[in-house]
Amino acid sequence: MSVHHERSRPTDRRVRVQGRPVDSCPALPPETERGSVRRVTVVGEEILSRPCRTVREFGSPELSSLIDDMFLTMHIADGAGLAANQVDVDLRLFVYDCPDDYGIRHVGHIINPVLEPPDPRSRRLVDDLEGCLSVPGAGMTVPRTDHAVAHGFDKEGNAVVIEGTGYFARCLQHETDHLLGHTYLDRLSKRDRKEALRQMAARREDVFAQRVIKAAGLGR
Repeated sequence: MSVHHERSRPTDRRVRVQGRPVDSCPALPPETERGSVRRVTVVGEEILSRPCRTVREFGSPELSSLIDDMFLTMHIADGAGLAANQVDVDLRLFVYDCPDDYGIRHVGHIINPVLEPPDPRSRRLVDDLEGCLSVPGAGMTVPRTDHAVAHGFDKEGNAVVIEGTGYFARCLQHETDHLLGHTYLDRLSKRDRKEALRQMAARREDVFAQRVIKAAGLGR
């Protein structure tokens, strides 16, 4: 999921890491210092259109390295969230660094996430602009619920529950969709999907160029 200008990350000290309040978190989380940049897959690639495999083994150096790489790749691409199949890895995992509508920054990862079904009595759909790092340069309005709760595990196999409201709830839903083999384009009408693909065709090379510039600025 991409960050739009009106959704820039908050600069105050209200932060939740792995769902827990902390005093602060650096602008670039520690994972980015250890990570390597990976290529972001683009809509049309087969790995984005099929469900990802459940993670069975936790606590491995390979899993930690993947998460580090995903954090760095997400930040270089100006993302708020990134799923493993967006870096061509067929596993149920995503990372996030995303603000909610209260100005709280949420940073972390979740493995094998499952979203709680929304409560029909309090469910509220919100139409808001949504982008995707795998649909570079495009942004379309997508209806999502304004509250989401994801159950899953951290990289050590500990159970985690991540709750989001507003824009962060949108992020949790967007990234979980990826792991089920869907992009936000699948939620659009035929007309809007065609428009999103038109935007991508017109802007993708500029987006790719900006990623190269940002990576170079970070010495990557």
